[in-house]
Amino acid sequence: MKYAVTLVESDEGWAVWCDNLPGCCSQGTTREEALANIRDAITEYQEAKFMVKEGEPGIRVQHEQVTV
Repeated sequence: MKYAVTLVESDEGWAVWCDNLPGCCSQGTTREEALANIRDAITEYQEAKFMVKEGEPGIRVQHEQVTV
């Protein structure tokens, strides 16, 4: 499956996030490393979401608000 991602380069490396998966983000020293890391993050995001939907025993979901 294909996902759109956004990459941002800075002096510290690359930040990357998946445009359609809120909170799914990663980083890397190089562009290639950032892309590899976001692939892993997307896979883990999907697995975690599947476990929550299926009601996996031992999985607890909490929601909280923070002030910034």
